[in-house]
Amino acid sequence: MGFFNKIAQGLKKTREKFFGNIKTIFSGRSLDDEVLEELEEIMILSDVGVDATKDILEKLKERYKKDKAEDPLILLRDIMVEHLDNEPIDFNPTKVPYVILVVGVNGTGKTTTIAKLGKLYKDKGKSVVFAAGDTFRAAAIEQLKEWGHRLNINVIAHSHGSDAAAVAYDALNHAVSKNKDIVIIDTAGRLHTKSNLMEELKKIKRVIQKVIPDAPHETLLVLDGTTGQNGIVQAKVFKEAIDLSGIVITKLDGTAKGGIAFAINQELGIPIKLIGVGEKEDDLQIFDPKTYCDALLGIEKN
Repeated sequence: MGFFNKIAQGLKKTREKFFGNIKTIFSGRSLDDEVLEELEEIMILSDVGVDATKDILEKLKERYKKDKAEDPLILLRDIMVEHLDNEPIDFNPTKVPYVILVVGVNGTGKTTTIAKLGKLYKDKGKSVVFAAGDTFRAAAIEQLKEWGHRLNINVIAHSHGSDAAAVAYDALNHAVSKNKDIVIIDTAGRLHTKSNLMEELKKIKRVIQKVIPDAPHETLLVLDGTTGQNGIVQAKVFKEAIDLSGIVITKLDGTAKGGIAFAINQELGIPIKLIGVGEKEDDLQIFDPKTYCDALLGIEKN
């Protein structure tokens, strides 16, 4: 299955329930106030957010006014693409070991995302190390070990309840001594003890920098796409505590409404780098705004 088809298939439920209606609205109608109202309702119900929806529709109205010959669906797609920052993840870093810190609330698919990201790097010929830094949950350590075994990737782990920063420290020293390319560090996600968690993340960062001063090179926040606007709240909490370089949206193949990508960009200004569109090892996809918007709106690849 090709890249576009995989994304389109992954977003099938979202498209059919929400964004797919946009194509129908445009069918044989001009872009009048009634159409704009219907569009606004769909977009807000799809988690695009009030501010992003208003901005997108104002631009649509303005551009359509200038060129009524333009297909409004393609015009809308182009404006939606402009609203999505595109800053790809670095799969050929010059700095090694390249350190990726992964944060997020429990239940977002964080540990699975780490495994899939490790596979993406491995498929590109990179040697990878996992650090089982979610020491708060014994299950998370075992889960990462199982993924490591399956993917033939080294996992540095301590016992349940141990110091997460010490795990990260050992993983980096291992990577340096063994000339590994990539280190991906898992972290705890117990947001109900917010202050403890944020202090732990800051400590991990300080300890990492004792080994590699400019690390982490990438700090990714994993968000569950089905949580909608609640995901924005989570992102703001993490953003206050630690510099985020990118977002990974997971579970977009399920009941996610898809519009959350636009709300994230509008409200946080953090680029989306990867999306999860399924449970399989290769279902973590590099985020491409045009492919994403085409898949949401049901526009065939051109």
